[in-house]
Formats: sequence, C-alpha cells, structure tokens
Amino acid sequence: MSATGTGTGHVVVIGAGIAGLAAAHRLLERGSRVTVLEASERVGGKLLPGEIAGVRVDLGAESMLARRPEAVTLAREAGLADRLRPPATATASIWTRGALRPMPKGHVMGVPGTAAALSGVLSEEGLARIERDADLPRTEVGDDVAVGEYVAARLGREVVDRLVEPLLGGVYAGDAYRISLRSAVPQLYQAARTHDSLTEAVREIQAKAAAGPQTGPVFMGIEGGVGTLPLAVAESVRARGGEIVTGTPVTELRRVPAAADHDGSRPAAGPGPSTTAAGPADVGSGPVAADGSRTVWRVVAGDRVLHADAVVAAVPAPAAATLLRAEVPAAAAELAAVEYASMALITLAYRRADLALPEGSGFLVPPVDGRTIKASTFASQKWGWIADENPDVVVLRTSVGRYGETAVLGREDAGLVDVSRHDLRAATGLAAAPVATRVTRWTDGLPQYPVGHHARVARVREHVGKLPGLAVCGAQYDGVGIPACIASAYAAVDQLAGDLGGVEELTADPVQSLHGGAGE
Repeated sequence: MSATGTGTGHVVVIGAGIAGLAAAHRLLERGSRVTVLEASERVGGKLLPGEIAGVRVDLGAESMLARRPEAVTLAREAGLADRLRPPATATASIWTRGALRPMPKGHVMGVPGTAAALSGVLSEEGLARIERDADLPRTEVGDDVAVGEYVAARLGREVVDRLVEPLLGGVYAGDAYRISLRSAVPQLYQAARTHDSLTEAVREIQAKAAAGPQTGPVFMGIEGGVGTLPLAVAESVRARGGEIVTGTPVTELRRVPAAADHDGSRPAAGPGPSTTAAGPADVGSGPVAADGSRTVWRVVAGDRVLHADAVVAAVPAPAAATLLRAEVPAAAAELAAVEYASMALITLAYRRADLALPEGSGFLVPPVDGRTIKASTFASQKWGWIADENPDVVVLRTSVGRYGETAVLGREDAGLVDVSRHDLRAATGLAAAPVATRVTRWTDGLPQYPVGHHARVARVREHVGKLPGLAVCGAQYDGVGIPACIASAYAAVDQLAGDLGGVEELTADPVQSLHGGAGE
C-alpha cells in the first residue's frame, strides 16, 4: 500500500469538476493532504448554477440518478440533505409524428418488452415489425455492438429512430447507431448475450425489477440547482483542510526520484512569487516503482511546482492525454482518440399569465422528425422549488446539438433563442415572447461511448496502473451521469490505496446513465 493508502501522503487532484472534488473529499476522509488544481476560474465543470428573471436555475446538468447512491450520499455529506428534492412530476412526452405523445412505459432505454408498449408512438408498420422479433434467429452481439444496430436488427429502425435515439441523445448527445450497447445500456448487453429474443430479454429485466422493487424517486434534484453540489463539496473540502486553486492549469506532470524533492514545493521558473501548497511534511516516502525505487510526482501549475505522493487526473480526455503524454504515452494515445459532442442549453423565462403549457416535465424530440431542438424541459413544472421562487415566472429550457451536428451551434445566441421559440411554438402553441433568455454553450461537453469504449477504458487503466501513485477518473470512463463520475472518483482513490475492486467493478458493470424524464 502506498503512502496515500495510510493517509500520510500528499495527493494532487487535477480538475475540480464533480469527479475531482469527489476524489478530494474521499481522500481527505482517509487522512491524505490534498491540493486540487483547476484550470478554469470556477469549480464544478458541467454543473453550473445560475439565474434567470431572478429565479435560480441550472445552466448545466439538472438532475442526478438517485437509484445509485453516490450522488445523493455525497450531497448529504456536503450538508445538502435538507435541499434534496425529487421531481414534482415524472410525466414526460415525446414530440414525434407531428404531435406531443405520452412517453411510453414498459421499456428499457426505449427498447420495449412488447409492441403494445410503444403504441401511439410508432406507426402500425413499426409495431408489426416488433412482433417479428420472436421469430428471428439469434443476433450475436460479440464483445460489443452499437445500440442502434442491434435494436434495429431485432425490432426495426423505427424503434431506434423514434424512441431509443432521443433517449440516448438526451444522455450522450450522440448517435444511437454508434453508441456502445455494452457501455451505455449494460443490462441490455448482458441480456442480449443469453437470449434469442430481445423483447423476451427486456421482459426478464422488467420481471427482475418488479420482484425487488426499489423505493424512493428514480431521480433527484437540489433546491437551488444541482450546480450547487460542487460548490458545497468544495466548501467541505476546504473545511477539512484541502486546498483548491482555480485559474491554475497544470502544464507538466512527471515522475522524479523522491530523494530530490524532499524540500517540498518550489517555484517554477519565471517571474512572480511562488505560492507553495506543500512543505516537507506533505511528501511521504513516495510510491514504490517497479524497480524498487521511490518516486514522487512533480506537478507544474502556473508559478508553482508541487511534489506529491500521488496524482488523480480528473480532467476531460484531451487534457488528460496532454498531461499523461510524457509518462504514460500509451494511455495518452487512447485518450486522445476519445471524441466529444458539443451542445447548447437555451433557458427562457416567461410571464405565467402569457402561457399555458402541457402537463409534465417536458418532451424529447427524435432527430428523424427534422426539428432543431432535441429536448425541452418545463423546469418550473419539473422542479417545485423553481416555481416557488417566483410564481409569476415560468422557466423552460431547450437543448440543441448532437454528435456531428455543428451547423446549428454556429449560430449566435439570438439565433438559438429564435429556433428554440420556433420549435416550442410548433410543439406546444407557445407564442408569447420570453421576458429573459440565457444561452449556455458546452463545447466538447459530452464524451462519446462508441463500440469498443469499454475496451479502450480498460487499456487506459491498464497503462495508468503500471505507474505507482497515479489514477484517472471522470465522465469519459464509466458513465456520463453525476453518480457515474463520483463512482469513478472513488474507484480512483481506492486504486491509489492498492484496492482495485472499484475499478474492476466499473469495468465489468458501467454505471448506466439513465435519462431524467424529458430534458437534457
């Protein structure tokens, strides 16, 4: 076990998104000294609180899966227990074939157990095609297969295009015909390996779920916005003695002999004073390399040089590739190949007297219908606390942008507002002008999980695992949702302590990032 495992080491966490902050929080619980370095001027990554028309809202992710314990538990540990809120409504719609239609029940990420489950969304021909599944020969999925490819082979393209695609698009902003079944919908992948019929496999999944029903909401929000979670975790990290430094990109990460660095942190070359984050007590004996020598990690960030027993790289794949290139070139090459999708969220505030929305939390939009927006959330109806903050204001938001779809994101903010209003009017009849609008762009915000993603992640971790005192975590590995990022962070911390159980569990069973009703 390394020094970090006994709680005597100094650990540098690179990145202050929710994964990096969760890693820092867990490390401090175990007695490590922690320095978090963040390149941007704020913490939180894709969790971003904001306001519109005087109402607090999320400008990034707005809900978290509650059936996994990590996110809700961390929120409670960070002092947010009394602000956890389930959605006020779980009813959603899908805007397809010219109308808002109730979101079907009885499916697993859009894949039905019976044709009847999708009645009203699919055409009669599409429903008839589902019925053929029971008579088709087995479809081999091998080591992995694209969700869309497999489901279309079993049930027809209409199931994919009308339901699977918009549901997966809400999670990954991706293309169902490229997204990995094994990584994105692992329970379906496992079922597909043992069943000839896909609908039969779905019915078995549903029967198991019914036999051991879980209580409580599937999803959870936070009063004031999920974007307040990283702020609360950061406050907890600082209260426990951890240091968080923003506006400080890491430019170099190298292993050096421990004996050369027992003087702690030193200023990097260049003008300006050095702010040290570590002294001699921060550097333990150093992790043991394969040849028996002891090393520490030299981290150059701005005008400071830190020396640490261990490093957790909790940054997106391109940044991780740059950081790891010198010491783990094979892992860096794998990470450099990870693709991302960009998107934008358009938040609109209306006078309540000016509109009457359909019931529910919002709607999804299949790309096959040719609309610009891919989803809309009726935020004031989905989250009771938003409606309570200003009963006279109704907040909606739309999302635009999918993998490979760049033209729409080239429009100015006003253009994105216009296309959102156009589609909202077509879907709901909303003709009123908003009293306020905000556009939030997430360039390269969502990592893509193509076929073979699990194997790439396994290779990255294999290469990284060969270097003592180094671990990686974040959305590009085991799932893009908040619980997935936190689980990834905890597995990284365990790995530093010599416990590979968490990493092995995530590799075998990724965290399925289910869609939070109808929204982004």
